[in-house]
Amino acid sequence: MRRWIAVSLFLVSVASPLLSDQLTLKNGDRLSGAISKSDGKTLVIKTDYAGDVTVKFDAIESITSASDLHVEMGGKSAVGPVTTSGENVVVATKTAGPVEAPRSAVTVVRSPAEQAAYEKALHPGWGEGWTGGVNVGFAVTRGNSETKNLNIAFTAVRKGSKDKLGLYANSIYATNDLSTASPHTTANAVGGGVRYDRDFNPRVFVFVNADFFHDQLQSLDLRSIFGGGLGFHAIKNDATTLDLLAGVNYTHEGYASFTIPPDTFVPAISRSLAGATVGDEFMHKLGKSTVITQNLYFYPDLTNTGEYRGTFNFGTVTKINKWLGWQNSFTDIYASAPPEGKKKNDILLSTGLNFSFAH
Repeated sequence: MRRWIAVSLFLVSVASPLLSDQLTLKNGDRLSGAISKSDGKTLVIKTDYAGDVTVKFDAIESITSASDLHVEMGGKSAVGPVTTSGENVVVATKTAGPVEAPRSAVTVVRSPAEQAAYEKALHPGWGEGWTGGVNVGFAVTRGNSETKNLNIAFTAVRKGSKDKLGLYANSIYATNDLSTASPHTTANAVGGGVRYDRDFNPRVFVFVNADFFHDQLQSLDLRSIFGGGLGFHAIKNDATTLDLLAGVNYTHEGYASFTIPPDTFVPAISRSLAGATVGDEFMHKLGKSTVITQNLYFYPDLTNTGEYRGTFNFGTVTKINKWLGWQNSFTDIYASAPPEGKKKNDILLSTGLNFSFAH
């Protein structure tokens, strides 16, 4: 019985390397495990003894895979066990036989698990693929001053291989609770919107958007902006993105009636406008923990030439851990033709905690 156990253990030890993917490096080192993925520049192999090991693709002398891999090379796709022959990569497909191409032509290698994840990312369900965060800030004073303020912001983005859906909402509310204060409400602004992008090619995309704003102190009941146009990915990489946008929009806004002390009555205003849309959206990662975002939208009025509106947003989020961070945001909303007695500029500055999520 012991002899059979010893023989079984010997066979397992001999068969294990044969059932693993094998890499031989140009310096003579060998790695055994399961090939996970490659982008043609580096290759990741999962080993039992060192976890994921990343190897430069041009440092590999030979590859032998025990299981099927998905390979893209020279505009062709092939699935099967992979070997190397000199400077060529050979994929032993089940239907078309061996498919061979130079190593320099290989752009993608994926294991079945990585391929399944990639295909799912191309066509996620509507409840999948979301990332974003919630910002919360709160302050209260009592004693010589009696104030409180609350600011909340929400962002969510769902990215596909060729499209992107983004949602946002933000609000800031502040009061002066002293009995002598007038007005008691010192800030009450709410905004939100949605935008959908669809890529035509790696650089050019089309977008449609809807944005909504309310500002009690400006007597703005609601401003609704519906627009669309073309965009250009000026910069697009993992660390930095810059999109430039241009298009047209339809705006409807309504202002409530109010009285300017001592007794000047300003009637309610309701108007619809056609306008142009020009803007940019910028994101940059500072190291591993901080992300900077900035966007600027300029809306020249095509109905009343010479009038215009604009919004500018700048924010930072610094991660404390995987789901918690510290955020700062600055917003400037400008309207060149507000109702009589109202200021053209509204500036909102907030800071507080950021709770991030991914699904």
